[in-house]
Amino acid sequence: MISNELQRQTPPNKPPVLSGSPDMSTPISIPPTPTYIIGHKNPDADAICSAIAYAALKEAKGELGYAPARCGNSNARIDTILTRFHQPLPIYLSDVTPRVRDVMVRDVISVCQTATCAEALELIDEHDVRILPVLSEDHRVIGSVSIFQLGSFFVPHMREPREMRKVFSSLAHISRALKARTIHMERADHAEELFVRVGAMDVKSFGKVSAGEGVPLEKTIIIVGDRRDIQIRSIELGVRALVVTGNLPIDEEIVQAAKRAGVSVMVSPLDSATTAWVIRSATTLERLVDRKFASLSADIRLGDLRKKLATSTVAAYMVVNDEGKLLGILSKTDVLKPIKTRLVLVDHNEMSQAVSGADQVTIAEIIDHHRLGSLNTQQPILFINEPVGSTCTIIADLFRREGLVPSPDIAGIMMSGIISDTLHLNSPTTTEKDGVMLNWLSKIASVNSRELANEIFSSGSVILANPPDKVIRSDFKIYEEDGVRFAVSQIEELGFGNFWQHSRDLSKALQNLRNEEGLLFACVLITDINTQNSLLLVKGEEEFINRISYPSVQKDEIFDMPGIVSRKKQLIPYIGGILKEMHTYGVMPAPGSASGPFDKPAA
Repeated sequence: MISNELQRQTPPNKPPVLSGSPDMSTPISIPPTPTYIIGHKNPDADAICSAIAYAALKEAKGELGYAPARCGNSNARIDTILTRFHQPLPIYLSDVTPRVRDVMVRDVISVCQTATCAEALELIDEHDVRILPVLSEDHRVIGSVSIFQLGSFFVPHMREPREMRKVFSSLAHISRALKARTIHMERADHAEELFVRVGAMDVKSFGKVSAGEGVPLEKTIIIVGDRRDIQIRSIELGVRALVVTGNLPIDEEIVQAAKRAGVSVMVSPLDSATTAWVIRSATTLERLVDRKFASLSADIRLGDLRKKLATSTVAAYMVVNDEGKLLGILSKTDVLKPIKTRLVLVDHNEMSQAVSGADQVTIAEIIDHHRLGSLNTQQPILFINEPVGSTCTIIADLFRREGLVPSPDIAGIMMSGIISDTLHLNSPTTTEKDGVMLNWLSKIASVNSRELANEIFSSGSVILANPPDKVIRSDFKIYEEDGVRFAVSQIEELGFGNFWQHSRDLSKALQNLRNEEGLLFACVLITDINTQNSLLLVKGEEEFINRISYPSVQKDEIFDMPGIVSRKKQLIPYIGGILKEMHTYGVMPAPGSASGPFDKPAA
């Protein structure tokens, strides 16, 4: 029993509402309440491939309910890989911040405004709820009715005896509430104000009481047993309806007299006292509806809503869409429910690189090959972090340890992740295990790794295929070190020609990125896959740029970095050394400085 709930919470049967993306392909099958396996923002091939591969491993182990996801757009290289190995693009998650939709009651018990109090009470009793949304025919919220409102309606008002007998309904509703046998009906569907009276007095005084209270006889419903004299007198006076109780028979003579007089007649299976109460319960909800209801959007963040609820006296919020149609209902107790969204992070472990809102949901596992960032979890989790060249290497090794053989397509997906992240085993991050796993997968997929590498790396220029701002953000990560925030992007090209043609526009886009994110500096590493050399484009604090020891080839913002091809193993440690040097010499900008490299500007 959950009688303290405003509405019964049913197990959610839908995944969180997902944001769309312009480059989504055919969606994959999403299980109910899945655990999303997701890479970092602005995903590269390894982030996408490892998410797909780890979901396949979970399925192979019989662990269901996992779905690959991404928190950024695809690119030509990723599209080439997915097309080659027949995989759909993972579902796009832009934000997993808990919202109203994640905890609201979806299967809401509701009524229409033409329903009766009896029907509302039956729903409240059957479903053990305290409040019912009242809806129009097109599912728009009109208001609400609660057990407290209904109780107040039926509580005796001794100072207003006339009100205790009043009912606003139609004879059709009354008959349905009583489960009565209809003998004769006049204007059965006409909703009107009526007054109930039990014909228990002597026939001589019958009719005088109603007249004394100013109740018109044509608006009176008489409840009577088998008292023939009261039945006849009621018809003579022209009452609105005659209700005979106890399922007792009615003489045909009385039925014919009622028809001639235009008096409706029905037979109730209940006793007189119960019949009187049930007739009152046939009052329609129209005049009881509380039309001053509180409503919410399903997209409101729970963190923002909790502050509002702390001082609110509202019993329940109607969750509606832009058209005012009901989506769900939310009470204060619903906000306290645990969030069911679960994530497995692959190819990253720093919150600054994770999908927005990841710090507010459950992180169940992490599979990664990068440095450890600042990450806290509420419970112990499975965390696999190995110093190898690709997350796909780790996942391939997990397949082997479990004695499982991936399908040829999934083997090809993992090959692609390894090839992309290690530049086909040429990156300084490459380990012996990367080569062993690539060779094992190559045999399963029946794919030559060199031919696959040529296909992947020649699949299109990121610089030529995208506008400058998208190029800069296509594979960028934000880091936090020694109290400052900075960003490093990486672009892999066949030669530097495309970069030099667009270097000026890329420089402006990089500066915009730095300004928007509030960074000490932002840089992009342009790597020539053929020569295994790179150029570094930098925008940032002069103190930082002046400490870069590599040769400057243009205006102290483009540097030649021969042999540097790994962001993780070569560039980030080098940048970390510069930051430590600045900190040692006391030239690091202080928090709160004008440049603001410590906190992202408020949206």
